[in-house]
Amino acid sequence: MRQTQIDHFLHQTQIAGHISGRDVPKRVASALLMVGICHIAGFGLEGVILGFCVIVLEIIAYPLNARASQFKKRLSLPMAIAVFGVNWAAMFPFLGFAVVLSYSDTVPFVLISYLWAFGIYVHVSNTFGLLPVYNWSQMTVAFGTIFLMLWNVSQNPAFEGQSHYWMLTAILTAVYIVNTFDTMNLQKDTHQALERARQEANARLADLERLSRSDSLTGLMNRRAFDEVVQSMMHQHANKQGVTVFLIDLDGFKPINDSYGHVAGDAVLCAIAERLEKLTDRGDRVARVGGDEFAVLSSSITSVKAAQKLAEQIIATLSAAVPFEQKQLDVGISIGIARQGPDANTPPELLSGADQAMYLAKQDPDVHVKIYDKNAFPVRPTLKDREMLIRAMETGQIVPHYQPKVRIDTGQLVGFEALSRWHHPTRGILPPSQFLPMINELALQGAFMTHTARHVMDDLAQMVDDGLDPGQVSINMSEVTLATLVGRKELFAVIERYPALRRYLTFEITEDIFIARSSDVIRRSIALFRQAGVRISLDDFGTGYASLQHLKELEFDELKLDTGFVRDLGIDPTAKVLIEGLVTISKGLNVDLIAEGVENLKQRDMLRDMGCLHVQGYYYGGAVPFEEAYLRLTAEGRRLSGIDDFSQPQDQRAAV
Repeated sequence: MRQTQIDHFLHQTQIAGHISGRDVPKRVASALLMVGICHIAGFGLEGVILGFCVIVLEIIAYPLNARASQFKKRLSLPMAIAVFGVNWAAMFPFLGFAVVLSYSDTVPFVLISYLWAFGIYVHVSNTFGLLPVYNWSQMTVAFGTIFLMLWNVSQNPAFEGQSHYWMLTAILTAVYIVNTFDTMNLQKDTHQALERARQEANARLADLERLSRSDSLTGLMNRRAFDEVVQSMMHQHANKQGVTVFLIDLDGFKPINDSYGHVAGDAVLCAIAERLEKLTDRGDRVARVGGDEFAVLSSSITSVKAAQKLAEQIIATLSAAVPFEQKQLDVGISIGIARQGPDANTPPELLSGADQAMYLAKQDPDVHVKIYDKNAFPVRPTLKDREMLIRAMETGQIVPHYQPKVRIDTGQLVGFEALSRWHHPTRGILPPSQFLPMINELALQGAFMTHTARHVMDDLAQMVDDGLDPGQVSINMSEVTLATLVGRKELFAVIERYPALRRYLTFEITEDIFIARSSDVIRRSIALFRQAGVRISLDDFGTGYASLQHLKELEFDELKLDTGFVRDLGIDPTAKVLIEGLVTISKGLNVDLIAEGVENLKQRDMLRDMGCLHVQGYYYGGAVPFEEAYLRLTAEGRRLSGIDDFSQPQDQRAAV
């Protein structure tokens, strides 16, 4: 017998042993029932003998079937033959009940014999239909038995009939047998078809799982798969040197997309992925974890020096130009490194550490690699900090203060800039620099912006209701608010509560938000707010990207001169030249110009002499609570009947 056939036989025997061991109570109960029926039919002794045989064979078969059903242990061939033999032999006493009853002179008992025999057919075909050795060996005996029973009935004087009648019965029985064989074959085909369908479905599921865990462009692992591998390898190497994560960011990737299209960007990403896979060791894992971010997980790094060396190799390899359509595309590389250890002993800590290190590497133009050190790095905000910030906004601890804006030739108050302060219950009044970074990192920009705008509108409403003219009150806008439909919708909901107050409202927008991927959405948001009657101010002008281009493309009503220019007045002659140029530009475009950061009389006088009309800075006062701003308006007599440059209707201003 060939080994393949032996393996099939052993496999079928284990399944048969499991099924036979499972059905012992059912077989014993049905045998006892047939003993009783045989007794009623007048075959008591025969029934008892057959029942005794059933019990004996079940006792012999039970340990054999129990051994066969232990799937984790390989079954020997002699043991399999023993299991087969005892299960095959157990068929004879069960079929014996049908043969004995077929000798009866009473029709009901003869019918019982046939029903019993057919029941055995059904049991065998349903139980062992997918086990050919057991199925056909037992069915063959059962089919032979049915012809023996037919012969017994035909020879019984109680059932007289012509010989050709019994021939017809035999033929019909043969047809039934053939049909049974055909049905079992069809069941086998159906099972095979279902098995093929199951295998195809599993293969498709495996493909879907693979796709869900890999990056469709580069074929590398995606963030989800990488996080799982980090967890697995950290556990695996916990008692060794641990693992090291290299988080790699491509500097200057967006300009490639913008200048040459996404096809060029995709070519760069694929080249970077290919180079990383060739550079790393066989046991290292490479992933694309973001748009232009890659990660390497290594278990072979044994020291900080080795990590630094690999990072330098990565930079040297990835910094090489990528050829694309007769062009050479270059990107810069920033790498953050975190090593498994006391500072990062869980996957979230390790990945967070690499992310922090990468962020700092991007901020330093002279250092492209940073290694995470928990003691040297700033503490990252937690979910507890997030809850604290939300609670501070809900309870009114974070509120806007108002820094005055004045007309330089008269000193007249012409408006305010809303600057948030946190009235912390234990730390006192905190400036934005101490909580805005947390708000940004915890993705609370939208909630904070809506909260600030709501407070400012409520304060404006109180001023106007009391007959005071607040002038133009400006709010600094975040990218999230302008770049998302949800943020824009929430802000519109706030200003729509007070339609009459829009003429007093200015949104300050810094130039750097226009380098975001959603710059087109931001431009659309600006246009919509401006159409709604809100003035737009371009804040920190002169420090952002492509400033003169923005003057041409954007719709705005005001320029805010960056503090750096004012600070250098009287120190750097270039500052004076640039400010004079910007004053001329603002007049030519018919927009207002406000100089920020005026801190002394000399700066004020120089700005006045250059023709700058509006200023803001500590020389005129810092940001104060609403109550003090209210009192200043009252003291200066800023009533709604007064008219100044900032209170002109929107339609009188030039659209840029």
